Amino acid sequence: MDNLSRTLNRTESADGTRIVYEQRGEGPALVLVGGALCTAASDAPLAELLADRFTVLTYDRRGRGGSGDTAPYAVEREVEDLAAVIEQAGGSAMVHGMSSGAALALRAASDGLPITRLSVYEPPFETDPALREAGRSYEARMRALLAEGRPGDALAEFLGAVGMPPEALSGLRQLPVWADMEALAHTLAYDHEVLGDGSVPAARLASVTERVLVVDGGASPAGMREAARAVAAALPRGQHRTLTGQTHEVAPQVLAPTLLDFFTA
Repeated sequence: MDNLSRTLNRTESADGTRIVYEQRGEGPALVLVGGALCTAASDAPLAELLADRFTVLTYDRRGRGGSGDTAPYAVEREVEDLAAVIEQAGGSAMVHGMSSGAALALRAASDGLPITRLSVYEPPFETDPALREAGRSYEARMRALLAEGRPGDALAEFLGAVGMPPEALSGLRQLPVWADMEALAHTLAYDHEVLGDGSVPAARLASVTERVLVVDGGASPAGMREAARAVAAALPRGQHRTLTGQTHEVAPQVLAPTLLDFFTA
C-alpha cells in the first residue's frame, strides 16, 4: 500500500479534546486501537497490510502524539475518543485492539459503541490474584515516579515490569528513541485506569453481543494466554485463536491474515 493513500486528519472528542487520526485504503471501516506507548505511527505497519481490503483508521490515543490531553483523565473520555474516530469512519466500524488498547476496545463495546465486529490481541488482564497484587505494587511505584516529575524513571519501571533485562534497558536509555517514549510515559497511568483492578471484567464482557476474536501468541507467557482464553470464554460470541510462535510483540505480517479472515468472514 503506497503511503500516498494515507491521509492525516483531526476530530474532536465529546469534551473538546483534539484527536488526530490517519486513514488508509478503501473498503469497510476498521479502526486500530494501540496499546501502551503506541501511537498511530506504531500501528502503521499493520494498517498498511490491511488497507487493501479496508478503510483503516489509526489514531493517537489521548495524551499521545498529536492528540490533546484534557484533564482530568477518565476511561470514559477515552471511550468517547474512540467513538469520535468511529463517527469519522461513517458512524460504525469494525475494531481491532492491541494489549491495553484491546482492554479499551472491549470496554467500548460493553458501553455500546457502534462496533460491528471486534478483535483483540492479548488484553493484559491477570487471572492470578497474587500476580495482580504484584501488579498493583508496580503501579503504585510508577504513579509515584510520575507524580515526582520523573517520567523516564516511570518508563523504566514499566519496561522492567514487562520483562526487559536491565542491560537492554540501560542501552535503550542511551538511544534517541528514549525521548519519544518518555514523552508518552504519563499515559501508562491511563492504561492502568483502563485495566481497572487487572482482573478479567467478566460481567462487562457478558454484555458484548458482537462477534469477538481473542488472539494470543503461542510463545507468550502462560498467564497472558490464560487471560486471553478467559476473555474469550466470558464473551457470549467470543472465539479464541493462538498464533504459533508469536509473543506479545506480534509480527504484523503474521497477525494480518488472521484479521483479514475474521473481518471478511
